[in-house]
Amino acid sequence: MILRVFIIFNIIFFIQNSLMANTQFFQEGLNLYENKKYEEAKFKFEQSIVLNPKNELSYLYLSKIFKNMNNKNLEEQNLNTVILLNPKNEEAIYNLAKLKLENSDYKRSKELNNKLMNLCNKFCSKSKELEIEIENLSKK
Repeated sequence: MILRVFIIFNIIFFIQNSLMANTQFFQEGLNLYENKKYEEAKFKFEQSIVLNPKNELSYLYLSKIFKNMNNKNLEEQNLNTVILLNPKNEEAIYNLAKLKLENSDYKRSKELNNKLMNLCNKFCSKSKELEIEIENLSKK
């Protein structure tokens, strides 16, 4: 009986510490990102993901870091992961639609923008602007 209580206490303690560390890594990464220390921020977001592989915000910020580093492949991978974890993440859908437009994938960009228009909460005006941009660029 005492052994069970000890084991349960240790499990609860470990989970609580893990959650606190995850939050701490994400917050440190966010602070570093805001100070444009992208390499250090990248490391913190990756640490956050190790503790919680479903942390969509860490993947979102990693995509932003890779955008700043001009690494479109990793930017796209992270955006796809965000959308996989949360199909209604408007910022990730918008950013992926913009990325697809930059890569001249008008069809996919339009599909993503239509999805964004259906979800539209925070990115409504950006979605409308993107629709016009897609139409203009696809005509060329």
